[in-house]
Amino acid sequence: MRVFVTGATGFIGSAIVRQLLDSGHQVVGLARSDEAAAALTAAGATPHRGSIEDLDSLRRGAAQADGVVHTAFFHAFTHAGRGTRMKVLLGGSPRRIGQRFMATTVGTDRRAFETLGAALAGADRPLVATFGTMGLTAGRTATEDQPADPDSVGGGRSASEAAALALAERGVRVSVVRLPPVVHGAGDRAGFLPQMIGVARKNNASLYVGDGLNRWGAVHQVDAARLFVLALENGPAGGVYHGVAEEALRVIDVAGGIGRRLGVPVKSVTPSEAATRFSWIAPFVAVDNPASSDLTRARLGWEPTQPGLLEDLAGEHYVTSA
Repeated sequence: MRVFVTGATGFIGSAIVRQLLDSGHQVVGLARSDEAAAALTAAGATPHRGSIEDLDSLRRGAAQADGVVHTAFFHAFTHAGRGTRMKVLLGGSPRRIGQRFMATTVGTDRRAFETLGAALAGADRPLVATFGTMGLTAGRTATEDQPADPDSVGGGRSASEAAALALAERGVRVSVVRLPPVVHGAGDRAGFLPQMIGVARKNNASLYVGDGLNRWGAVHQVDAARLFVLALENGPAGGVYHGVAEEALRVIDVAGGIGRRLGVPVKSVTPSEAATRFSWIAPFVAVDNPASSDLTRARLGWEPTQPGLLEDLAGEHYVTSA
């Protein structure tokens, strides 16, 4: 299968590219820079120049493919094009830059899905999209059959998930892989785990919010990538899957693992203190977000095999790179 992958040089996307190539597929990866194109070529994939803001490049990439895996998203301000960044910066009050950027990322995400879906419509070709379990209702164990919750801490993308799944009505074999708060492994530079490590270094203490008994799911990068390939190859239209290997890790235990690795104390902060210490990730650090993957394992035969979060955290790569 010729597979077009967006976000192909990102932390998760690069692992998906490796899994696809190892499974015998041809990979065409979206590349927004010369460096990204060179990395894809070195990995054995074909670079396709463009970005998720360049809808023509998305349309061409999808039209020439047998299937699409879409993982690209503006996870950082610098990921957006210069024109987009200027609109966000100059579009109103400086105090609302964060809100404007989030609205921009969600809008770009939605347009990308619409463009990819239009290119694949009517041919029963697969499209695998990625979302997060933090877009589900907090405080209970989320399952694959639950719809996204627009009022959740990650609910800004709920409309995009609904729009993606609606592509099944247009003859696209679309499926969704929801990922937990922590996808870990070597090369993780921007996820919640390195963010928490950075906060611990800055404060000389590994911090959690309140009693720290709120729960997060986690999965290793390699296990997550394998699930995307299974969904691409075998997932029916409208399938929703949870790439969750560990369903309910207590955040206080995650903070404890960071503290042990860095040799710093582990401390609680209040919600008001968290806003200052953790900045924009404070609401996520405090949320209770356990998630089950029982239906995913039954439906696709997915079984995680890689080290768990705390074991991975004890390795060298998080301390040396975060």
